[in-house]
Amino acid sequence: MKKTIIAIIVLILVLVGVYFVTKSLSPKGDTATNTPATPDTTVVPSTEEGAKAAEEIVSVIGKSVEGRDITAYTYLPMPAAGGQAGDTGAKELLFIGGIHGGYEWNTTLVAYQTMDYLKATPNIIPANVKVTVIPVLNPDGLYKTLGTTTRFSAMDVPQSLDKQIAGRFNARTVDLNRNFDCGWQASGTWQNKKVSGGSKAFSEPESQAIKKYTETNTPVAVAVWFSAAGGVYASNCENGVSAETETLTKLFADASLYPAFQSFDFYETTGDMVNWFAKQNIPAISVLLTNHTDTEWTKNQKGIAALLTYYAQK
Repeated sequence: MKKTIIAIIVLILVLVGVYFVTKSLSPKGDTATNTPATPDTTVVPSTEEGAKAAEEIVSVIGKSVEGRDITAYTYLPMPAAGGQAGDTGAKELLFIGGIHGGYEWNTTLVAYQTMDYLKATPNIIPANVKVTVIPVLNPDGLYKTLGTTTRFSAMDVPQSLDKQIAGRFNARTVDLNRNFDCGWQASGTWQNKKVSGGSKAFSEPESQAIKKYTETNTPVAVAVWFSAAGGVYASNCENGVSAETETLTKLFADASLYPAFQSFDFYETTGDMVNWFAKQNIPAISVLLTNHTDTEWTKNQKGIAALLTYYAQK
């Protein structure tokens, strides 16, 4: 009888030990219901061990209404053997996210993913090209929704739609994408709502920052992320779509598999930034993500790569 009791105790101890060992080996993201942990959408692309990162130049190009930095990140091509970083890259491609702050927060995330991609895979930047990314053009709007202007994940975004919409505008409740000098009006339209275009074109420091940057640097092409309609839209300002903008639109659309459009005609958009670039004879496109939550990185990565390949040959 005593031996039987001992055997039972030993068996119980073994089973308990197996349970705890198994539990310790289970994936950390799992819960009691086997629900996987929510992934962060800003994934850094992998690189080969020992690969050199691209050179990143950080510059503050302006301040928001509330004094927050508007920051540009420029990535230079890898120098040729014996060359110096920065002695190439005459053609600048400019990518902009976050003009609508916390309402279109996924456009900031896809801009950050672009930065990660350029840093982790520097060889994709052609020798005659440099790439600049402005991930947050409306830092006050982003802060209004998320309480930060630095890196964040989709899990940090509040679920309140009212709070997200409030972050569309800058701190003076101006819609920055109605504040540029292309068909500007003081009262603009967003969907079926009236929004402020500011007291005059470029009345806001955020739009002034882009104007000054463009006057100083003159990019050869610009792509701006918005959400949400799912497509690539050409720019024009009363003079039709230029041949180079047509090419840019088709290149990005064909590579990403977004549909291509000659113009955005869901409703009138006065004072539009991308159309203002066209007025400056700078080819520019609007890339509209399909919804307000996904970055659709695979699609956008292919579009970016197509532009880099094209401008490498020009």
